[in-house]
Amino acid sequence: MRYSASHKLETKQRLLESSAVSAKKSGFSSVGVDGLMKAIGLSGGAFYSHFSSKDELFATIVERELCQSLGRLGEGQDREKLERCLKLYLSMSHVENPETGCALPALGAEIARSNVTIRQQAEHWICRLQESWANVLQSESLAWAILSQCIGALVVARMLATPDIQRTVLKSSYEEIGRQIASPRT
Repeated sequence: MRYSASHKLETKQRLLESSAVSAKKSGFSSVGVDGLMKAIGLSGGAFYSHFSSKDELFATIVERELCQSLGRLGEGQDREKLERCLKLYLSMSHVENPETGCALPALGAEIARSNVTIRQQAEHWICRLQESWANVLQSESLAWAILSQCIGALVVARMLATPDIQRTVLKSSYEEIGRQIASPRT
């Protein structure tokens, strides 16, 4: 039985969404094709009618997730919106729910180990986010520093087992970023 083009597109979207959640929660390399397909109720063989390889799926996830992150964190920002975004970013909710949050702290190490095409794709979106923040902050270096500090704070907080220490990492990072933002640019 042949499926319609719209059914195939819907299935591909379900696979992409399910795989992105799985990747951000448990790591992309930890689940095989069969597991990814089983999560949406299909057999592993059906995977190849949607993607030519698991690497192609990962590239699509990176593109989709970083585009969404730019939309949430970068577009249409002013200083006040940026500060609200940073507060949400550096929250226990974000630490505890990597599957619904930014892909950079969740997938950064896997992106770093990926092929150059995927790394270039990630670079494109990260640079766009940095440019957006640099426009708001009027400093390219401050935008890079804050972007790096936010991602690093999430990674460190997720590595820790004690919620009170996790909160301390997030609060300390948010306070330091606030001081950096408040300092007059010279």
